[in-house]
Amino acid sequence: MHALPLILILLVIATILAEYASKFRISYPILLVLVGMVISWVPGLKELELPPDVVFLIFLPPLLYAAAWTTNWPDFRASARPITLLAIGCVLFTTTAVAWVAQALIPGFGWAEGFLLGAILSPPDAVAATAGTKGLGIPRRVIAILEGESLVNDATGLTAFRYALAAVLTGAFSLWKASGAFLWVAGGGIAIGLALGYVVRWIHLTTPQRPRLDTSLTLLTPFVSYLLAEELHASGVLSVVATGLFLSRYSGQIFNHSVRITANAVWDVVTYLLNGIVFVFIGLHLPVAAASLQDGQLKDAHIYGAVISATVIVGRILWVFPAAYLPGFLSRRIRAKEGRPDWRLVSLTAWAGMRGVVSLAAALAVPATLANGQPFPFRDLIFFITFCVIFATLVLQGLTLPFLIRWLGIGNAHDDQEVHRARLSVASSAVEYIEENLSYNTLPDEVLALIKSKYEIRIGQLNKRLGQASVPKLDDAQTRAFLHVQLQLLAHERERILALRRSGVLDEEAIRQLDYELDLEEARVQLDLEETE
Repeated sequence: MHALPLILILLVIATILAEYASKFRISYPILLVLVGMVISWVPGLKELELPPDVVFLIFLPPLLYAAAWTTNWPDFRASARPITLLAIGCVLFTTTAVAWVAQALIPGFGWAEGFLLGAILSPPDAVAATAGTKGLGIPRRVIAILEGESLVNDATGLTAFRYALAAVLTGAFSLWKASGAFLWVAGGGIAIGLALGYVVRWIHLTTPQRPRLDTSLTLLTPFVSYLLAEELHASGVLSVVATGLFLSRYSGQIFNHSVRITANAVWDVVTYLLNGIVFVFIGLHLPVAAASLQDGQLKDAHIYGAVISATVIVGRILWVFPAAYLPGFLSRRIRAKEGRPDWRLVSLTAWAGMRGVVSLAAALAVPATLANGQPFPFRDLIFFITFCVIFATLVLQGLTLPFLIRWLGIGNAHDDQEVHRARLSVASSAVEYIEENLSYNTLPDEVLALIKSKYEIRIGQLNKRLGQASVPKLDDAQTRAFLHVQLQLLAHERERILALRRSGVLDEEAIRQLDYELDLEEARVQLDLEETE
């Protein structure tokens, strides 16, 4: 079977499986990986090659951009210290731990190959973290830390991978050069991403808002950000993340309701399909990795894969607990500001370190030969161990996350109240605006009564005291007046949302959800208005 028909078949399978994943309350990436493994054993199925450049350029930029766009920036900023400790400290700690275990466990495996394997396996994946924790009721601070870590740590892991690979190829390694390169890779990537974000925001603000064109620009932006940074030898990953975080903060200003509705719908489909292909590919390649080994090596390779997987999982636990408690123990200021971390949330953070597309791409990027033409040492084994760790962390940890959350008694009931408070604040503000700015002298009695009734009912619903309200019938002129006033009130509600965002008193995710509800309401009112005119 050729590649294109197989990819189309995989898309169909991914779409169908997502429905069953939600039905059985299982994270759909896990189900896709398992099904990919089953498909790989179909007789006569041609091996489907996935070049690393395709993963890095086609899959990674849009998936990272989408994850950054939906990241809660205030929580991300408030969690900068734990995110940094995980994204840099934990990645380097895991790389070193894997290198030490691998060179001690595998005969002939040197430190250079060990650090290369550690760099491949060390960064948890943004796509896996976002998809694997969605809908599990995890508190938003934990989600902010996990998603923030997975968005930032790729720069650390891929820089370590680059220099570990150079060490294997040339036999030389310079810590100073690697440290200096990391500073430019990280800092340069962020600077390039922010600069591009300013340019893209200016383009959106100075051009007419057309859903088709604006949505197309949002689809192209992550690729431009990634390629521009990579061309300047900076981190394309961090550039994409910086661009996404920056533009998401201004989405309420640069897009109108029709653009946001269109863009959100398109991006939901794009990320869903890309995620589906990536995770099915992971499942497809695990048996391929096993087949690349000789029969005598396969048994030992399974042992190595199990031990290295345990090292990655345990190493994260050994890092997370001291990193969570030591800063507060050493700093009175941190202790007074944050208190003592809840051990249940720390445990959840330590366990939720799934690997995915970045480790897959890095493993595929290991060359087949050295500069002198000799075979790359242990390439097939590195490939196999990588897929063992992806499988263990994604499937084992992913499947046990819901049980761990229930056992620890973790929930986000408090977080669920954020949306309630946001709706109540906006509706109450609209009622005040009606009373202060609208009068029976400027509007027909029926129009004003219906408007006030609408918002009073909404407040009553939010307070769980819904009453009965009579709805007067309006003629065409009164209907148009009613709809125009609704648009005026929706504009006021958006101003209230901007004030809530600036004040920081409400969760960004709640405000984003409220923005989406107002978009739908404004689209409905605009459609009704067009039908009456």
